[in-house]
Amino acid sequence: MILIGQFDSPFVRRVAVAIKLYGLPFEHRPWSTFGDADKIAPFNPLRRVPTLVLDDGECLIESGAILDALDEMAAPDTRLIEARGAARRKTLRLCALGSGLADKAVSLVYERLVHARATAQWVERCETQIGGVLQTLEAERAQTSGPWWFGERMTHGDIMAACALRFLAEAHPDLWRPSQWPALAAHVAQCDALDAFRSSYQAFQGPADSPQ
Repeated sequence: MILIGQFDSPFVRRVAVAIKLYGLPFEHRPWSTFGDADKIAPFNPLRRVPTLVLDDGECLIESGAILDALDEMAAPDTRLIEARGAARRKTLRLCALGSGLADKAVSLVYERLVHARATAQWVERCETQIGGVLQTLEAERAQTSGPWWFGERMTHGDIMAACALRFLAEAHPDLWRPSQWPALAAHVAQCDALDAFRSSYQAFQGPADSPQ
């Protein structure tokens, strides 16, 4: 398999972490949607990342769809999401909140850096959405009793939340105050200490790759 995209994208990173936790071999091509769009186009006409090229040449796009395929490849007892039921829905909800948080953080990067503007109404809306998600996630993580969000096993939700929060902390340090979100800060630190996260890290230094 070939994973296309840079690890400073929270969406590419979440896929890379899952692949590594599943123990699946892959090649990484750290192409940027800005500087390497022409390279990405033959695999994904949207020229977005992450894009995953399977061994048979099939190209998968959008991080959620990629993870769904990876779950099928993984051994049943290692899967990072339940096959059905309430536990699966809870994980998908957490993934949606984390993904939405990352999406809004990326939107702010585009607004402030790429577009060289800062439309007050749009910035306020994004910051309000980010703040609301942080409040919700902090309250939920603070109430967990196990090492992970839903107990003893890590899920895709844990990964997405950690990747989104790391990106927010680096792209918008003014919006990320660890002292205000101690449970979330501890979650990020716990995840970042794992090899799958450490080896899938790229510091944010400029405009992020397109979300999803």
